[in-house]
Amino acid sequence: MQTNNNLLNVLTREGVLINVSVRYWRAAKKLQPQDLGLDPDEVTDRLISLGHKRLVPEDALAAFALIESRAHALVEAATFPFLNGIARFLPNRKLSEVTMMLETLEQEFKAEQQRFELRYADLRKEALLEWLAHARKLTADPERIVASVSAAYPTLDKLDTKFDFTSSLFQLSLPETLDAELVNATDRHELMLAREQAAREARHKISEGVDSFVGDCVASLREQTATLCGEMLESFKSGKSRVHQRTLNRLTDFIDNFKSLNFANDSELEEQLNKVREAYLGTAAADYRDNAHAQARMRQGISKLGDTARELATADTREIVASFGRLGNRRFTLAA
Repeated sequence: MQTNNNLLNVLTREGVLINVSVRYWRAAKKLQPQDLGLDPDEVTDRLISLGHKRLVPEDALAAFALIESRAHALVEAATFPFLNGIARFLPNRKLSEVTMMLETLEQEFKAEQQRFELRYADLRKEALLEWLAHARKLTADPERIVASVSAAYPTLDKLDTKFDFTSSLFQLSLPETLDAELVNATDRHELMLAREQAAREARHKISEGVDSFVGDCVASLREQTATLCGEMLESFKSGKSRVHQRTLNRLTDFIDNFKSLNFANDSELEEQLNKVREAYLGTAAADYRDNAHAQARMRQGISKLGDTARELATADTREIVASFGRLGNRRFTLAA
């Protein structure tokens, strides 16, 4: 347990936990049988599904969906899932970059929210007219459907509560105890005992998971390296020119990103990546296309890197984890 606690202490200095939540009005209404003048008891879900219907055109919310996907993609690319995904671990060397990009996305989100709110009344009016036209084809009482749909639109003063972009950072730590609130004397003793037990269980669960977490992060970066090498080799086989600069740039960018994510100091893979960069990525794609010998050497080098990374991904990572845990006296790693 003590070894795992030391490992967690180092991990705490090497990064933070991050959670990003993007929420916006989904503009969907689930039709009910009574909306169509049907008896709910006579409608079977096995045969009829009224489903969710849009309250505004899909493109009216497309910008929010794009910002949401970009935010989650950004976080996933720069972090590791921590303890079965309860949060994402963000290494300090990526902290400044990620938080700045999230701030930019948040500003875009708020600007789009303002634009949407300015258009909201017109969007609602136009959509209800479309609903009326459609409802006339579904039932003899189209006003019933339109009234139900209309009630599903939030009022303009409530619309703001449907939108939110939040990014939160948390510091990793083991709970020593959980303070009791001010409660009556009869309950205080029992409450303190329950909270101390919860704190002990939380410390045990977190400590036990840290070792595998660090090892999983190392293996994940190794697997990503092998996958990228395989994709590059496939790319070289297709197309007329076969070697494209953007394909070489993918590996260059990956190596840069690897250095930022390699908080556990996987020196073996980093050394292999640096050798490939030095040997092959300083040459332009056009030069490779004009030099069959150099192209063959480059492909061989990337193939060897992929094989090495694939082999490392299945190797025992305990020595790396142990070495990481011995960094107890190392200074706090500043964000790049």
